[in-house]
Amino acid sequence: MRGERAIRVIITAGASGLGAAIADAFLGQGAQVHTCDIDQAAVERRRAEQSNLAIEALDVRDFDALRVWTERAVAAMGGCDVLINNAGVAGPVGLAEEISIDRWRDCMQINLDAQLVTCQAAIPTMKVQGSGVILNMSSTSGLYGTPNRAAYTASKWGVIGLTKTLAIELGPFGIRCNAICPASVEGERIDRVLASQAEATGETIDGVREDYTAGTSLRRFARASEIADMCVFLASSNAAFVSGQAIAVDGNTETYRMT
Repeated sequence: MRGERAIRVIITAGASGLGAAIADAFLGQGAQVHTCDIDQAAVERRRAEQSNLAIEALDVRDFDALRVWTERAVAAMGGCDVLINNAGVAGPVGLAEEISIDRWRDCMQINLDAQLVTCQAAIPTMKVQGSGVILNMSSTSGLYGTPNRAAYTASKWGVIGLTKTLAIELGPFGIRCNAICPASVEGERIDRVLASQAEATGETIDGVREDYTAGTSLRRFARASEIADMCVFLASSNAAFVSGQAIAVDGNTETYRMT
């Protein structure tokens, strides 16, 4: 991925967890990286740790601020080669009939609506360039129904629909668009999800974890670095003819938890 100039990458929610792993993977390739995150403390830590990372505190639900930040990042780098929409939230846990509409809408704003906003801000420049890669973070929940996770699941299905539509619209301009569908990724976020699921179902956290891992052939959670590696691959010339795909990085989901 090294060439005459560094590739220019924009990533949402890149201060910790999966987003930080993705940012680090591209930085390791010599890329210019601009990222944002809602967690001010995490932003400050990342800023101190990575002097070559441009990072700002931002709530992606503030669509006006998100659009301005994206456009500013594009201008600062003189273009955008890769846009990675990573920001996401687990959403409410419980039966669909019991979810409050406010929590449903909050989940949609973060997981789906914000992706549209950053795409709208970056696409005009990519069209002028005649090239670009958009990677939208979906989930294996975007491929299957997920009990007690209706808002999250609906948002992740929406991400795939958005991605496939963008691939059709933008392909003639040399812009590729793919959705990445991770399984559960090791870290604090999945720990919180497991705790919420256990509370909602009356099971133990260990029992929920076992249910999640038992449904995959490799019998473990994904590592953040494995998702980051897929992002780097899909952004590279090695994936030059890959577009409009929902690509699972899930250890092969055999069955999905139904109770």
